[in-house]
Amino acid sequence: MSTVLAIFLFLISIFLLLARRKSTKKLPPGSLGIPIIGQSLGLLRAMRANTAEKWLEQRIQKYGPISKLSLFGKPTVFLHGHAANKLIFSSDGSTIAAKQTKSIRMILGDRSILELSGDDHQRVRNALMMFLKPESLKQYVGKMEEEIRMHLEMHWQGKQHVTVLPLMKILTFNIICSLLFGVERGARRDKLKDCFQQMIEGMWSVPVNLPFTRYNRSLKASKKVQNMIKQLIHEKRAGLKNEGASPHQDLITCLLSIRNKDGEEVITEKEIVHNVMVVMIAGHDTSSVLITFILRFLANEPPIYEAVLQEQEEIARSKSSGEFLTWEDLAKMKYTWRVALETLRVVPPIFGGFRKTVKDIEFDGYIIPKGWQIFWSSPMTHMDNNIYPNPAKFDPSRFENQASVPPYCFVAFGGGPRMCPGNEFARIETLVTIHYLVTRFTWKLCADNSFSRDPMPVPTRGLPVQIMQMKPL
Repeated sequence: MSTVLAIFLFLISIFLLLARRKSTKKLPPGSLGIPIIGQSLGLLRAMRANTAEKWLEQRIQKYGPISKLSLFGKPTVFLHGHAANKLIFSSDGSTIAAKQTKSIRMILGDRSILELSGDDHQRVRNALMMFLKPESLKQYVGKMEEEIRMHLEMHWQGKQHVTVLPLMKILTFNIICSLLFGVERGARRDKLKDCFQQMIEGMWSVPVNLPFTRYNRSLKASKKVQNMIKQLIHEKRAGLKNEGASPHQDLITCLLSIRNKDGEEVITEKEIVHNVMVVMIAGHDTSSVLITFILRFLANEPPIYEAVLQEQEEIARSKSSGEFLTWEDLAKMKYTWRVALETLRVVPPIFGGFRKTVKDIEFDGYIIPKGWQIFWSSPMTHMDNNIYPNPAKFDPSRFENQASVPPYCFVAFGGGPRMCPGNEFARIETLVTIHYLVTRFTWKLCADNSFSRDPMPVPTRGLPVQIMQMKPL
């Protein structure tokens, strides 16, 4: 009996010791604020006023590099810096999962690549890469170039003034419809565009589903977009079955064509719908913002503009009249792409993102509880003077040797195993568009350099410019 009592007392002491050790591990400093609302409205207001970096810097000054808050209805921990990025982007899903805010998840769906982890994430990512890998995209350069030429003839040729961002959104949406969906110009494309625009407006919003909220309007628009994509899937599945259509027509036919050893589709219809929506947003908003801000920086930086112009004119001179660009031409646009990367560093289209803890994890002496969100922000790394000297200066030479940029310090495309699968698509779209803009037009800004975020960067008045037609080479 005494032996049993001794063992019991020993176990109790061990339990108390472990409990005491756990209790010494504390939550990060900060406040969760008002339930549901938390600090969401404060962050959104700061983003629209283009003071979000200052808003986060004030948190850092008050609480340090890690703090707790509540964003979009969930308790959240804000992290920043190289070590934080490594923790977030290198996770294999066993400690930190890719869970977006409720507003994003409800609008874009729960089977997108943004939400999946482990084997499901790898399966869907591999399927998307069948279309988005460089070897596959080579065959679509000409189709993309046709859309860009047509766009410039319709919206730029013969004009004296244009507003860049709305036009770039039109261009990137048309490229998406052509290459990803095979939807030609017309009423169907116009309807899809209207619903899509309304859908993305509520992605970063407080998830209150009432009739007057942006979130509610976005949910309704999302349902319409999903129904249109489902209709496209049914049509393309029938085309593959009955007409022997090529599996390389567009992204949807490519995904439908991927089969396992038993001849079954690898990607479910729901996964196709949700991931097509994610690719739509990535290819539309991020690319249109990137191209718009490249034009703004080129207008403000004459030496950089001259270097880009020289590189693009050399390529243009090597082509006969009307000849299309080749994959080899794109490979020569090294300086232009460095300008694009520096634009992404200074004005990243994606301000930040979210993850979710799968279990309690410890970071910097604090516990981040299981089920909490982790919020990271691109500018807090991109504008860090310890990583990028004189970070406010626009300097494409930072990317002459990309290996010199420390890992997880340039996160415009994310990082690690969840690196954006569409970065090559964005590179081609950007380079071809800039080639035609700089070799056909010159421009002068008609507004100041300020911008807001909603949640993507939006320059003042959409970046109105005065344009002049260049003489043919």
